[in-house]
Amino acid sequence: MPSFRRRSTSESRFAAFAVCLPSVCISCCQSSGFALHSRHGLWIRRVSILLVLVFFHFVSGPYGGAHTPPKKNVLILNQVGLSHVLTNMIAQELIAGIPNTPGRYVEFYSESFDMLSFPKTLTPSELQETLVKQYGKQKFDAVVAVGPDTIKFLEENADSIFPSVPVVICGSSADQAGVPELSPNFTGTWQQPDPKKTVGVALSLFPDTKHIFVVGGTSDFDRSLMSSTRNSLSSFITSADITYLTDTPMGELLKQLQNLPVHSAVLYVSFFQDADGQRFMNATQALPMIASAANSPIFGMSDTYLGHGIVGGDLVSFHEQGKVTARIVSNLLDGKQAEEIPITTLPSLYMFDWNELNRWHIRESSLPPDSVVVFRVPTLWERTRWMWTGAFLVITGLSLLSTYLHRSRKQLELAKERQRNLSGMLITATERERSRVAAEIHDDFSQRVAVIALKLENVAEIVAPFSNEADRQLHEVLNSTSELGADLHTLSHQLHSSTLESLGLVPAVGALCKEFTSQQGIEVHFTFDHTPGPVHPDVGLCLFRIVQEGLRNLKKHSGAQHASVDLRVDGQKLFVRVTDQGSGFDMKELAHNSGLGVRAMEERVRLLGGEFTIEAAPGEGTTVEAWVPLTPNQLRS
Repeated sequence: MPSFRRRSTSESRFAAFAVCLPSVCISCCQSSGFALHSRHGLWIRRVSILLVLVFFHFVSGPYGGAHTPPKKNVLILNQVGLSHVLTNMIAQELIAGIPNTPGRYVEFYSESFDMLSFPKTLTPSELQETLVKQYGKQKFDAVVAVGPDTIKFLEENADSIFPSVPVVICGSSADQAGVPELSPNFTGTWQQPDPKKTVGVALSLFPDTKHIFVVGGTSDFDRSLMSSTRNSLSSFITSADITYLTDTPMGELLKQLQNLPVHSAVLYVSFFQDADGQRFMNATQALPMIASAANSPIFGMSDTYLGHGIVGGDLVSFHEQGKVTARIVSNLLDGKQAEEIPITTLPSLYMFDWNELNRWHIRESSLPPDSVVVFRVPTLWERTRWMWTGAFLVITGLSLLSTYLHRSRKQLELAKERQRNLSGMLITATERERSRVAAEIHDDFSQRVAVIALKLENVAEIVAPFSNEADRQLHEVLNSTSELGADLHTLSHQLHSSTLESLGLVPAVGALCKEFTSQQGIEVHFTFDHTPGPVHPDVGLCLFRIVQEGLRNLKKHSGAQHASVDLRVDGQKLFVRVTDQGSGFDMKELAHNSGLGVRAMEERVRLLGGEFTIEAAPGEGTTVEAWVPLTPNQLRS
C-alpha cells in the first residue's frame, strides 16, 4: 500500500470543477466524517467524479471548446490528507483564490502523502519514481508543497520530478522543514510560531497561574514541533513551572488533565499519535478530547485549533497563508518568475475564541491590542439594532409629525376661534345697526311722514276745492303718504321687532307669521309648545331671524301657498322648524349657491352652540330646522 494518495486525471478534472464551486469537493469528506483514504470516501469520490464527467460531457458538446483559453495546471502536494483541517483550509483558499480569467482556466491536481496517517512504506526514491510515473508526462505551471516533510522531499527531488516548474511552499516553519536550502525556483511563505508569546498572553489573562502544562504527541511531526517549543520556552523567564506531558497514552493523559492543580494552564502543541501508537486527527479529534477533559484553560499556536477547545493565543494563520499562497500562484500563472517573489515569513496574530472567553470569564478588554475574536455571537442589541434604530426613527418621525399636527390643530382652533369672535361681532354689530336704523325709521321718518299726512288732511279741509281732478290728486298724495308711513312701520318692525323685546319669542313669531300672511297672501300655520319663561335674548333673536329668513326665502323661491312654523322645547333645547310644500331644490346646489341669508342663519346657530339643517328635494318642498340650547354660548360683542 503506497504511503500517498494518487488522484487520477478524471479526479483532477473533478478538482478543476471545484474552481467553480469553491471548497465543495474538499469539505465534503471532512464534513461527512470520512478520510480520503477510507473505502467509503473513495466510493463517494468515484461516484462524484462519474457524475461530474457526465456533466462535462453534456456541457462541453460540439461547441464546448470553441473558445477555450489556455489551460493552466496546478499540483498540490499535501503532507496529510484533505480530512486534516490544515490541508483542507489551505486547499480551499487555493481553489477559491486562483480564479479562472478570460486568458486562462485552471485545473487542479492533488496528491496526499499521508505521512502522518500511515507508516512510511516507500523510500524517497520510490516516492520519486511513483510521482514521475504518475505525472512525468504532465506539464505543470506550479506545484504547491504543503507541510514540512513535503518541502524537504521537494528540496531534494523537485529538479528531477518537476524540472523548471516553480514550487510554492506553505504550511510549515523553516525550523520544522529543517531550515532547507531552497533553489531560486522555490517561493512561498514560512510560518513562525512563537510559544513564548502564547504562554505570555496566558499568564497575562490568568495572573495567578503557577503551572504550565505543555501537551504533545509522539509522531515525528509532534516531536519536531515539541522540540522547537522546548527550545523557545527554555529562555522564557516566568514564575510558573513548566511541565511537558509527552510520551503518554491518551487515556492516561486525559486523567492527568482532569486533575490538574489549581492555577494551571495548558499549552497544546500537536497530537497526531500517543505513546501507544494510536493515531488521531490532530485538531478535530485529539484536541476536543483534551479540551473536554482539562480542568484548566487551553491555549495553542495555530488558527486551525480555534473552535476545537483552545482559548486562543499568538497563532500562526493557515487561513491567511492559504490566501497569500493563492496570490503567489496567480502571479506565477500570469507569467511572473519564482525568483521575483522572495520567500517571506508571515506574522502571527493574537486570536481568541469568543465562546472560550466566556467560558473562562475573560473580558475582551483584557486581551492584547489588535486581537481578533472569532465565533462571536451577536448580542441582542447587535442583532436587533437596525430594527430598534428604525423603530426609533419611525417613532421620532411620528412624534415630530404629531407635534406638527398638534400645533397646526391649535393654530386652526385659534383661527376658528378668531373667526367665531369675528362672526359674533359682525352679527352683534348688525343687530345693533338694525336696531338703530329701526329706531331711526320709527322715531324719525315714520313720525315725519305721519306729520306730513296730518298736514295734507288739514290742507284738504282748509283749502276750497279747486276742481274734481285737484281734489283727486290731493287725496292720492294723502293715501300714498299714509301707505309710506305704514311701510316704514313694517320695515322698522322687520329690522328690529319691538314685540320680541317686550312680549317674548312666541308672540313675536306669531305676529310675524300673521303679518306675513296678511302682506304676502301666503297662509302660515304657526304652532308652538309651552316654552320656558324668559328666553335668552340671543336665543330668541336667533330663532326669530331664522323664521323671518325662512319665510322670506319661501316667498322668493318656493312658490308655495301654504307653510308651517313649529316652535317647541325639546329637553334643554329650543327647536324651530319652517316647512313648505313648494318647488324645493337640489341640495347639491346649496353648497355653491347658498346666499348670505342661509349662511347668516347657520352662523347664528353655530355661535350659540346649536345645530342648523336644511332638507330639500326638487318638487318636494323645503324644511329648515334649528335647535339652540336654552343656555347658549355668548355671542361676541
